[in-house]
Amino acid sequence: MKRLDAPGVADELIGRLSRLAPDTNRKWGVMTPHEMVCHVIDSYRVATGERAVSHAQTWVSRTIIRAIALHTPLRWPPGVPTRPEVDQKRQGTRPVEFERDRDALVNEVTTFAARREHYALHPIFGSLTRREWMIWGYRHFDHHLRQFGL
Repeated sequence: MKRLDAPGVADELIGRLSRLAPDTNRKWGVMTPHEMVCHVIDSYRVATGERAVSHAQTWVSRTIIRAIALHTPLRWPPGVPTRPEVDQKRQGTRPVEFERDRDALVNEVTTFAARREHYALHPIFGSLTRREWMIWGYRHFDHHLRQFGL
């Protein structure tokens, strides 16, 4: 299972991100490439507690879905709804300038990979260990890069 804090993993994601352009075609979903960049930034900021988010935890999401999403090699499926606070068509950070926002995402992923401090509760999975946050940090970003064929 890939983890964001493993050697070379953040660099791999950043390399894939560098191939994303504002006009890259999506394979699924409704986000534009720029909205996806802002969504992933917002999501890392939720994890660190820098951005508030509503919670939708249930026993099933904290146990079964969490185990599948973070501890199996199954790819995350397209079309999973996101929280309104990290949905760029609702309350998420609005895209402004693509290159600037993409550079901000590079900074976020690098900072998140090195983070050792406290993490917030995941809005669906609840309390995660640092190891689980690093798996989530990779899998969430990977999921959205795959959304654009990267």
